Amino acid sequence: MHVIDNTRARLSVALLTGTAILTLSGCGGDLVAPDSVVEKPGVEAFYNQIATACGHHSLGNQPLNYLINVSNGDDNDYFLDETSKLYFGRIDRSTYATDLNGFFPTDTNTPAINCILAQLDQAPPP
Repeated sequence: MHVIDNTRARLSVALLTGTAILTLSGCGGDLVAPDSVVEKPGVEAFYNQIATACGHHSLGNQPLNYLINVSNGDDNDYFLDETSKLYFGRIDRSTYATDLNGFFPTDTNTPAINCILAQLDQAPPP
């Protein structure tokens, strides 16, 4: 009986130690991808700035106003996620343009992308 109590005690200590290490190290798991869309006031203002200045331009067949203001699934989510990454400096301008051109494969994206990049130059830093 004494051996079982010692085994339980050691197991309890090991579990508590493991849990503490994972919690303190940040490895406990964050269920959100590190580059997912995070809504913050700065990026929301940037989206509004794009809608105002560039909303009439289109990516693929979708006007920017629609991509910003209407949640329609993949198109909307991808655009907002990539634009958020651009705004926070997680991707550069060239990567942004390449990514959007790959996701919205048309030859008509250049005016929209140029307008967005011009807005980035005018946006306050994050």
